[in-house]
Amino acid sequence: MSAPLKATAPTGDSTPPPPPVSKGSVRPGGRRSEGVVLNVFSHGFLALWAVLIVLPLLWLVLSSFKTDAQIGGSAFGWPQNWDPGVFSRAWEKGIGDYFLNTVVVLVFSVPLTMLLGSMAAYVLARYEFWGNRFLYYFFVAGAMFPVFLALVPLFFMVKRLDMLNTYQGLVLVYVAYSMPFTVFFMHAFFRTLPSAVFEAAVLDGASHTRTFFQVMLPMAKPGLLSVGIFNTLGQWNQYILPTVLMQPQSGDDPERYVLTQGLIQLQQQQGYASDLPVLFAGVTIAMVPMLVVYLSFQRQVQAGLTSATLK
Repeated sequence: MSAPLKATAPTGDSTPPPPPVSKGSVRPGGRRSEGVVLNVFSHGFLALWAVLIVLPLLWLVLSSFKTDAQIGGSAFGWPQNWDPGVFSRAWEKGIGDYFLNTVVVLVFSVPLTMLLGSMAAYVLARYEFWGNRFLYYFFVAGAMFPVFLALVPLFFMVKRLDMLNTYQGLVLVYVAYSMPFTVFFMHAFFRTLPSAVFEAAVLDGASHTRTFFQVMLPMAKPGLLSVGIFNTLGQWNQYILPTVLMQPQSGDDPERYVLTQGLIQLQQQQGYASDLPVLFAGVTIAMVPMLVVYLSFQRQVQAGLTSATLK
């Protein structure tokens, strides 16, 4: 009979050798360490960026509660007396009228910009016709055209229409100024919307107008909200256009300055008898509404900017 088989212990190290690492591969530990370094760098950069933005705004608001002597003695010191009456003084010195003029212009310019811009972008994105690409790139080229080059012909054009120092003249100029960016942004957004919904509306007999206002426009709400916030910020902070177009043309012509013009006027009117807290308060009044608007809709803005890439 043959002897039973016995299990023999392997001689030497039986651990299989590690798989060869190619030249271009990266070990998991190295990838993790690179991710940590990149994460720390990005968060550090964002923190630095936040400090560079928040500190000047905080200094501006705190300076509104100081006196001229405190601002001249220690510009970065803490206010000694918190007097909110400086904001009422700034409002009475003209900031209230400038604020109202700006609101009146934006109430008409922003909705009109969104309506005309979204309609043009929808047609260029959804309908094929001769000259489609030419019109699209014509709008895109308008976004790259510096407004400074058009100030002189723009002034004479508005003057010929008898719209200098009028709300309607500034509204039309704001709409034309904001159209290229609005069309460019909404064109890309309309192209990302599903075509099945559009085709279903057409098969159901919906007209082009009904399809746009009741089907496609509600689907583009995130994009409309995002580009609307950008247009509001841009038109609220516009200075060069109202400076050229909103000047009194005669002694009887009333002043219709917007906020950016009004702040310059407030500084010039002070002369040697400067009231710096009032000037800081005026800048704060002009700044707070836009901060409130952006902070209130920041999630919708982010959703509108990212939805096109996620679809």
